[in-house]
Amino acid sequence: MKISIVIVTHNRLDELAELLESISLQTEAPYEIIIVNDGGENIEEVITLYTELPIKAIELQENVKHVRARNMGVSLVTGDYIMLCDDDDLLSANHVEYAKEALRGADFVYFDAEIVTFDKQGKTRIPIKRRTFAYHYDEQGMRKFSTYVPSGSVYKKELHDRIGMFDPTMHNYWDWDFILRAAQVCQVKRVPVASVIYAFAESGTNQSASLNDKRKSYLDKLCEKHQLGSLPQKNFFVLLEEPEMKEREAKTTIVWDGQPIHTRYCIRGET
Repeated sequence: MKISIVIVTHNRLDELAELLESISLQTEAPYEIIIVNDGGENIEEVITLYTELPIKAIELQENVKHVRARNMGVSLVTGDYIMLCDDDDLLSANHVEYAKEALRGADFVYFDAEIVTFDKQGKTRIPIKRRTFAYHYDEQGMRKFSTYVPSGSVYKKELHDRIGMFDPTMHNYWDWDFILRAAQVCQVKRVPVASVIYAFAESGTNQSASLNDKRKSYLDKLCEKHQLGSLPQKNFFVLLEEPEMKEREAKTTIVWDGQPIHTRYCIRGET
């Protein structure tokens, strides 16, 4: 089972280093890591510190935005399974091992997560707040609110032959669109282990934290594409407190020790 990790990055050298550090600590190594630098500052000084990792770096001269950049990375995959990961998220040490085990009974697996707020000290992010993100997988429920976390999810590469690539017209909701399309043609499985550390600040700059007319237009487009009806645009954390979401909550296994990751890039910068 050859798992290729696809990462899109843009001007997040410190965070990218933390992700690569977490991958270097995996109990089972990935087959390859494809990093697409979406027109950001050069990443060579980070990736050269991780020579033991099978990294293929693609430097784009212009910022094509994350969905198109992710499609470019996927098109270069030579493994038979694809794992997605955002550049500011982290994977617990057993994540790849868990994924390989889970894939024995599914075509597409995704994991629970811990949503973490970080405070940056120098080049290192210090976790200051964490909450579990774990919900039962239900196709109808996913049509009302997606609980799919793309980071750490793994699926057969051939899925793209069946449903096409990620839709760049779904800038804010590409992952929701993707899981709905995937569920129509393959077996999706949620893994009840919170082995993904999902960076998300309530007052941060995450796309999912901002509410505006442009984002609403993408939601409307998603609703039209999948015939979801009219879904309201609400703050992510407000939605999680609604009764319907409370009913979807599920038990999960917490595996992260909550400690910050001190990277080689961080250590070099401090010497």
